[in-house]
Amino acid sequence: TEICPLTLTKSTNNEPLILFLIDIHTLRCVCSCTSIKTCVLHCCDTLGNISNSYNFSFQMVVGAQAEGLYSLKFHYCQNRKAGIKLPYSFTVMTEKNPDGYLSAAEIPLSRLYIGMAGVFFTAAMIWVYTLMKHRYSVFKIHWLMAALAFTKSISLVFHSINYHFINTKGHPIEGWAVMYYITHLLKGALLFITLALIGTGWAFVKYILSDKEKKIFMIVIPLQVLANVAYIIIESTEEGSSEYYLWKEILFLVDLICCGAILFPVVWSIRHLQEASSTDGKAAMNLEKLKLFRHYYVMIVCYIYFTRIIAILLKVTMPFQWQWCYEFLVEVSTLIFFVLTGYKFRPASNNPYLQLPQDEEDVEMDEVVTESGALEGISKVKKTCNGRDRQKESTL
Repeated sequence: TEICPLTLTKSTNNEPLILFLIDIHTLRCVCSCTSIKTCVLHCCDTLGNISNSYNFSFQMVVGAQAEGLYSLKFHYCQNRKAGIKLPYSFTVMTEKNPDGYLSAAEIPLSRLYIGMAGVFFTAAMIWVYTLMKHRYSVFKIHWLMAALAFTKSISLVFHSINYHFINTKGHPIEGWAVMYYITHLLKGALLFITLALIGTGWAFVKYILSDKEKKIFMIVIPLQVLANVAYIIIESTEEGSSEYYLWKEILFLVDLICCGAILFPVVWSIRHLQEASSTDGKAAMNLEKLKLFRHYYVMIVCYIYFTRIIAILLKVTMPFQWQWCYEFLVEVSTLIFFVLTGYKFRPASNNPYLQLPQDEEDVEMDEVVTESGALEGISKVKKTCNGRDRQKESTL
């Protein structure tokens, strides 16, 4: 930390302040506490010196009235002088609670993530069953939505495994951590790509994106890569380091830019449908789609507002032992958003978003009429404008 704790009368987060004053010249360590109740602190008086590296140990037993979330910060007093910045390194060898290495707010996360992984996997299987049941109304974007749900489930599984090893061993297993980061990267990219494609109407009502829609993807995809890189660095960096706060600000800014960018295709589609409903002869159909797009816009705004603002405010105000509820609320809100999006854009013949124009010039009909039994069995094929065979009828 850049602030010397000796200059503070109390800690900045209103928690009790515990000072370890280390004198490397006399190899002594002195512990002092402020406003600690029912807390017993044991500190080794002698400072160890091995190859110009100093070490000491302490043990703190916290009672019921002193429970809380504590931060361990280190300050090099020689850097108090103006213009002097001496380098140093600080390593915590063992930091453990009685039930594991995680803090009280993080201990339930492993079970939470594996439970939510099962819920997302179940939802993904139900979605695949729906696609198979209505295969004639299925578009490519529907399978992309299924891939997003499965990727989300797999990411939560690896996240749960990663927290399990941190809690039991004190550090993540590199292989499981890498798998989690990869699936987290894929999940983040798929999420914003899918939401933007649904907003543009790709594969539903058109197969070609406009130039301005392509620019949105050229902006969102690199920003998502940057956001995930920032997330990985935050996960593997100590909270007290300067890099941690820098990348945390970068992640927050980039995430907000991505959230704002995916709203543009929805707004463009709403504007296009408003113009189309007043100019062509399909006003009723366009008004239904316009209503659906407005609902989709509200859904995205509510999802972004809740997961990026409301949930964070709840995390700040919650007691430390209930801060895991922040992750629970984020996962539940994501599940609700996925379910509502799937319901709104489900593959069904009565879905107004999937009803394509059925004018005479848009429909191609091939008829084969037989007058004798010699050509019996030849079928009449009815094709819609999206190129799918919808109906086959045997001719007499």
